[in-house]
Amino acid sequence: MIDDIHGGDAYTAWQHWHEQRVDTVSAPYGPLSLTATHWLADYPEGRLPAVPGRWTETGGGVAVTAAAADGITLDGRPLDNADGAEGADVGVVLGAGRHPAAAARLAHGERHLVVLRREGQWGVRVFDPRAPARAAFQGIEATPHRKDWVLTGTFRPFDAQRTVEVMNADGRSRGLGLGGELTFRHAGTEHTLQVAVDADTGGLWAVFGDATGGSTSYRFRFLKPAAPDAAGSVTVDFNRALLPPCAFADHFICPFPPPGNTLPFPVDAGERRLKGALAEQN
Repeated sequence: MIDDIHGGDAYTAWQHWHEQRVDTVSAPYGPLSLTATHWLADYPEGRLPAVPGRWTETGGGVAVTAAAADGITLDGRPLDNADGAEGADVGVVLGAGRHPAAAARLAHGERHLVVLRREGQWGVRVFDPRAPARAAFQGIEATPHRKDWVLTGTFRPFDAQRTVEVMNADGRSRGLGLGGELTFRHAGTEHTLQVAVDADTGGLWAVFGDATGGSTSYRFRFLKPAAPDAAGSVTVDFNRALLPPCAFADHFICPFPPPGNTLPFPVDAGERRLKGALAEQN
């Protein structure tokens, strides 16, 4: 009886969520299409691999200078501001934060070029709908919804924002901002995850590992509970554990779990790994 095991409406809602996730990650400019992340500090001359134009840091963002022959478009129009071009200047200055699925400000053919900023460094990401990872995608292996993985937790904010250094998937160590602790009980034992807090929504974000990591699940996952209520109570639904972006493309810089965020029990719930992926490759 599926309703007895999964909880009827909750199971249907989870199915809808899972289908939306598959659609999102496999979209033309979803995470599977990321083919490169270039940090400008690594290219002081401003020339990025396989990306035309000149890309340089400015006080407020990234200046992009290109000739018409480079084939870069800005909001659908050819960018032509190199030396000697009519109306040439120091370059079009872009800030960070534009999502690749939105109408691309900068493109090179089908590829979208997106500026990002992390830990004070500027970079450029390349999203290509013809990426091999997108072509090879078979789906996300996920455990169907179970009521026993919907837990009640308590959020306790820190007195002040904390930053811990953690390794990232690209091999670099970076600061991870943390706003508090999320405590919950599983199998009669209390457990705690350190979490970040979204400044706009109040929602929580945890990077966690568990006993399935690297075997039947990706080596770590994300959990994004909604904002806690006034008393700090929050639903901890491991059915909606997420694969991190770096599970879909090697060029994401996902943080590893901070100290204390590897749970000592198997979380047999939520997204587990890409279909067809071998556990030892995680």
